[in-house]
Amino acid sequence: MTTQQLVSTTPAASMLPDHWQGEVGKRLAPGENVLNSVEVDLDARLHFTKGLLVVTQHRLMARSPGEAEWRDWPFRQGLELRHYDHAGVGHLELVDASGLLAAWRFTLGQNLQAIRVLDQFQDRIESAASGIPVQPPEQHTCPSCKAPLAPDEEECPICTKVLHTPPSTWTLFRLWRFAKPYQGSLLAGFLLMLASTAAHMIPPYLTMPLMDNVLIPYQNGKHIDPHLVYLYMGGLFASAMLAWALGWAKTWILALISERMGADMRTATYEHLLRLSLEFFGGKRTGDLMSRIGSGSDRICVFLSLHLLDFLSDVLMIIMTGVILFGMNPKLALVTLLPLPIIAWMIHIVRDKLRTGFEKIDRVWGEVTNVLADTIPGIRVVKAFAQEKREALRFKEANRHNLAVNDRLNKVWSLFSPTVSLLTELGLLVIWIFGIWQVSRGEITVGTLTSFIAYSGRFYTRLDSMSRIVSVTQKSASAAKRIFDILDHVSSVPDPVNPVKLAKVEGNIELREVGFRYGTRAVNRGISLNIRAGEMVGLVGHSGSGKSTLVNLICRFYDVAEGAILLDGTDIRAFAVSDYRRHIGLVLQEPFLFFGTIAENIAYGKPDATREEIIAAARAAHAHEFILRLPHGYDSMVGERGQGLSGGERQRISIARALLINPPILILDEATSSVDSETEKEIQKALDNLVQGRTTIAIAHRLSTLHRADRLVVLDRGQVVEEGSHDVLMEKEDGAYRRLYEAQARNVDQDLDDGNKEE
Repeated sequence: MTTQQLVSTTPAASMLPDHWQGEVGKRLAPGENVLNSVEVDLDARLHFTKGLLVVTQHRLMARSPGEAEWRDWPFRQGLELRHYDHAGVGHLELVDASGLLAAWRFTLGQNLQAIRVLDQFQDRIESAASGIPVQPPEQHTCPSCKAPLAPDEEECPICTKVLHTPPSTWTLFRLWRFAKPYQGSLLAGFLLMLASTAAHMIPPYLTMPLMDNVLIPYQNGKHIDPHLVYLYMGGLFASAMLAWALGWAKTWILALISERMGADMRTATYEHLLRLSLEFFGGKRTGDLMSRIGSGSDRICVFLSLHLLDFLSDVLMIIMTGVILFGMNPKLALVTLLPLPIIAWMIHIVRDKLRTGFEKIDRVWGEVTNVLADTIPGIRVVKAFAQEKREALRFKEANRHNLAVNDRLNKVWSLFSPTVSLLTELGLLVIWIFGIWQVSRGEITVGTLTSFIAYSGRFYTRLDSMSRIVSVTQKSASAAKRIFDILDHVSSVPDPVNPVKLAKVEGNIELREVGFRYGTRAVNRGISLNIRAGEMVGLVGHSGSGKSTLVNLICRFYDVAEGAILLDGTDIRAFAVSDYRRHIGLVLQEPFLFFGTIAENIAYGKPDATREEIIAAARAAHAHEFILRLPHGYDSMVGERGQGLSGGERQRISIARALLINPPILILDEATSSVDSETEKEIQKALDNLVQGRTTIAIAHRLSTLHRADRLVVLDRGQVVEEGSHDVLMEKEDGAYRRLYEAQARNVDQDLDDGNKEE
């Protein structure tokens, strides 16, 4: 893919699942780009099978689930793509004047992406009909899903619909993705469950001959063969032991599988989370994401290991019991089933209320977790401003909201569960009445009635247990939906289908008419800049002028909305994201250290670094001396976020961390803002040596630190207004840089005067 192709690609380009990229890439014509795609995961029989729809500039391409052949339809007037969803299944139908051309089905987890494909398809059809090219979405778009918004629309209707859509029980079937690797063990567990349930069916059946052939004759004074008693007792004991052994084996196997599924799900969610762009995290709360991955996956794991196992066992028990009951006495069996329609109707009514209720509970619990995630890391600020009472009240309010939502849901559940129990008790009473009537007519024996009551008791107990699964199922469906909301989210900084290999980096960076927006607010516009390899460029300007945003674009934390950024003549969007960032050393304005030793933090970007390399990087950053003064030197533990170190010490460690990887490109985002003047001088001396032969982009609040930059670029309101060396820019009498510099100089002089007056 050429640079020009990538430049013309919209932010949705290359949004393909990894396993489709090679296959689709072979079918693209020269100059043809993927604009959007959706994976359809149900075939015509609603079996889970993978297929794909792809929208390019010229056509709709599709490979239907279960088929090997690709089909395509060039965009033309009269071609229409229709979207429906019903009963947890989404539909896309392609039609024209002649009728239905093709149809695809998918689970509702793919619904959001299907809507995006539909919008992209309609834009292309309108373009084909009018002959007017589709304009890039530089106007009002949703920062999350890139859907077009009306000028006065503040909230994205697509994202809002997804956020407030109640979870469907169908979502749980998507967990097959994590169960598939263990399908052999699942089959073994199912067979053991079948055998265990069958073993549980033996004791009630033995009570019939035990009553008719032993107990009743003995009560009537007849002689009983002791061997017959031993036989029945032995059968009851053997069946109990067999049921126990089989039950233990199937519970153990299925519990192991569910734990591994839960671990795989947490790992997959976390890995996907790490691949998402900063744009995703900008709209999310830390506590909410922690709650989804932690308690959400744990809830699903408990559901799979305990409740689903019980539910399947209950279903098998009911089916087997029903077969035996109808075999023993069809009339009495029909009486047994009388409460079933009422219970089924109640489950249908309650399920909808529980479905929305548990989704609300999950969101409210996320609010509680958010307070903890905000307060605990920021405890120093809380105490510094004596806001303990305020934070306690905030937590109390979130907890109260959580309690209120739970109370409303419990009102529904508290009525449902006892009502089902009442119906089961009434059902047993009806069986006793009808059974006694049949015994009085000689249609059945007492032993048959006793056995029938035993089976019916198990039937209703299992039915009551199955009704309780409704609550647990909806809780798990809610948790699964929140996890799949993360897994379904596509990064706005996608990897290309066929990435260009990044072997050696010279360090030439070129910006061509670069523009970027945060939502509807334009931050950078029309920036063109050429940074030569080995050159040090300083970015200066007022706060909010777009300096940090420009650095974020160069690091590809975000993708440009307009124009392109090239490294050594190649668009950076052509490189794999991780491969590209390995060649950049970044020192942030707010240094972040992980919990661990000093050495581990310095070697974060190069975990296999030797102790000599770590010390060399620390020396270069002028951190070696203060590290040796720590109790355990390089093995001293750093508290969470570096709480045990001063701001300047944390900054120097972060500089050493960037220097250790020896990057060809070095980016300093206010790297010396957290240090005192003396420490700044030491770091500046080290940086003067380190920038030699390295492309360096530096943002500095104190303009005096950029005297030695080869070139200064002055930004104002997202645009480049001046560029040149310090001396050249200072010669401009009314220049933007000179005004900035003189304003800072006046502030410094004022500070010195104030200090002298105090003395």
